[in-house]
Amino acid sequence: MNIGIFLPNWIGDAAMATPTLRALRGNFPEARLVGIMRPYVADVLAGTPWLDEQILYEPESDDPSQRGIALVRRLRRERLDTIVLLTNSARTALLAWASGARERIGYARNLRGFLLTRKLQPPRQGGRYLPSPVLDYYLELAYALGCPIESPRLELATLPDDERRAEQVWRRLRLPGGQDVVMLNTGGAFGSAKLWPTSYFSVLAGRIATQLDKAVLVLCGPQERELAKAIVAGAAHPRVVSLADETLSIGLSKACIRRARLMVSTDSGPRHFAAAFDVPVITLFGPTHIAWSENHYQRATHLQLELDCVPCQQRTCPLGHHRCMVDLSVDRVYAAVAEELALGDPSHVA
Repeated sequence: MNIGIFLPNWIGDAAMATPTLRALRGNFPEARLVGIMRPYVADVLAGTPWLDEQILYEPESDDPSQRGIALVRRLRRERLDTIVLLTNSARTALLAWASGARERIGYARNLRGFLLTRKLQPPRQGGRYLPSPVLDYYLELAYALGCPIESPRLELATLPDDERRAEQVWRRLRLPGGQDVVMLNTGGAFGSAKLWPTSYFSVLAGRIATQLDKAVLVLCGPQERELAKAIVAGAAHPRVVSLADETLSIGLSKACIRRARLMVSTDSGPRHFAAAFDVPVITLFGPTHIAWSENHYQRATHLQLELDCVPCQQRTCPLGHHRCMVDLSVDRVYAAVAEELALGDPSHVA
């Protein structure tokens, strides 16, 4: 049996899909599982044991083998019996239909129901989708294929090269053992509405370094280097450093997060990496509904203000004041950090 799985495009959603991959692997041990995904999603899943093969595609790529007719031909060559769509797009449903797979299971959204052989209905009320954890949403597809109830535990891995590079970073930046490093993740590919002010991160980092005697490592992606540098400059403390001058990769981020004592993060993908590596994480929520990205991690702390406009689910603040993040004070976040660190050393070993 050949089972194809269209993986989600967001890196955090990819991490939240790992219980579903684990469920499918466990229920179909003899099947050949083929993951169909964007190249960077493959980096998120690197080192995990569930997929037998990967098909990488990028609709906007200059490489014709990753899109259009060439991609359909590749899917057909795989002779897939079943395709599971963790994505919601009409495009991926059309690709699944064109692949020739006899069974195509997914959610009936975006007018694509006629392309599916088995349709699940997302929870709705009054014509609107109800906020519900994406993790559970994916697992329902596995259950529809007969999988038994699966643990919601997120699970990721690092490669030996990731660990080697993280060790080099630790030496170059003179970081102590992981028990003494707090990670700050400031990004938000969703949009500016998710971002906590840079100056707040600087003040927080400085207080963690001076008052809690911890080193602070600022995580960043390729588009966030200047932001990370600004946080370090604003903190003006030798124990506050960043990855801004490193050769960045998802693998390096995973390996660094795995070594940390604690992460403070915006509502973005790396916070789910922390959960997968059993690193406590404090998430700063602004415009988004917590339920959508709830990953059931027991060592997670969620901070969100109760405002009339929250959650608006908008990429930029429609009211122009951005109070959901601006009014979330450094004092409140620092108190959560101090409380978590006071709980003692974590059980994971760096």
